[in-house]
Amino acid sequence: MSNSIYGFAPAAKNGEKTSLEQYKGKVLLIVNTASKCGFTPQFDGLEELNKKYADQGLQILGFPCNQFGKQDPGSNEEITEFCQLNYGVSFPMLAKIDVNGSNAAPLFNYLKTEAKGLLGSKNIKWNFTKFLISKDGNQIQRFAPATKPKDLDAEIQKLLSE
Repeated sequence: MSNSIYGFAPAAKNGEKTSLEQYKGKVLLIVNTASKCGFTPQFDGLEELNKKYADQGLQILGFPCNQFGKQDPGSNEEITEFCQLNYGVSFPMLAKIDVNGSNAAPLFNYLKTEAKGLLGSKNIKWNFTKFLISKDGNQIQRFAPATKPKDLDAEIQKLLSE
């Protein structure tokens, strides 16, 4: 297991590994997403944050996940197309992953260990759990699915100014 967020190389939607090292010096917002979830409209808020802060150093990464209520059954291409057509998503959507269980993506195992959820739980409870990571990769904050993207605005500004 890596001891830094930058040691991970999750699969892009085309299956090729993409090193998180390329995002060193950026504030990262990593989100497990789903296309057919009650929280799916949060794509609008995520894209608003992307438009507002991408030029200042924010990088949002979406990780589709079908583990919760089978709410993202499509292929990587179908999911990306859905997000672009319905929500104008311009930030990267990576390959579909598991976030819990024996097949959980190593990146999410790391994030869950570094930023535990409510009552110290390591498991992710639902789609649209958000992880906000500082420019140096050392500070990792976890936000619940019900936390709206706009509610992260002040934290993002703070991390961008550090």
